[in-house]
Amino acid sequence: MKSLIFDAGPVISLAMNNLLWILEPLKKKFGGKFYITEAVRKEIVDRPLETKKFKFEAIQVERLIENGVLDIIDNDFIREKTPNLLNTANEIFKAYYNYINIVHYAEISVIAAAISLNADAVAIDEKTTRFLIENPKMIVEILKKTLHTPISISESNLKEFNAVVKDVKAIRSIELVTMAYETGLLDNYITKLPDARKNLLESVLWGVKLNGCAVSKEEIEQIVRIEAK
Repeated sequence: MKSLIFDAGPVISLAMNNLLWILEPLKKKFGGKFYITEAVRKEIVDRPLETKKFKFEAIQVERLIENGVLDIIDNDFIREKTPNLLNTANEIFKAYYNYINIVHYAEISVIAAAISLNADAVAIDEKTTRFLIENPKMIVEILKKTLHTPISISESNLKEFNAVVKDVKAIRSIELVTMAYETGLLDNYITKLPDARKNLLESVLWGVKLNGCAVSKEEIEQIVRIEAK
């Protein structure tokens, strides 16, 4: 069966924009399963429930889980593979003779789940994790600018990580809201104001960007131009 594994970021982006509801119709159009891992559930439900600021968002996510929109994926492969992948990923890039921790457990559990299920894609908004899957060399440039120092690479660890994740594909919340727009799910928000459709699309694209989705201004402008045709 088709499957999409969600990291915390896209779920949070949708929640902060009052768009969690689009997941159910998108799942029906997808014709498969939407999963989160146990580690991701802790990030977006268990921990926020202990706070006051994000408790309501956590309740909304829990409702999606209880209603079967999001399923929890957990198995021996994920529990065993995640720590190994995490160690490998965090021992690829080095600065000042020390390895740099660039990813966290929950993000890597999503990748492990995708491998376990041979998933169609993972939904990850975080730039570093996405580049680690798609274009690891870009991380070097980011780290150089951030740390202002040369970055060395463990080619053996990079090769090992790449071999494991070579078939994993990544999407972002920006693609999810664009799909929702294209399929008419957001039509109820169209107003009688000038350029209503364009303003609607720009608003949701910038909404997810400003809530953590790694997407450039140029990408947003390109999407708006494409959708206007």
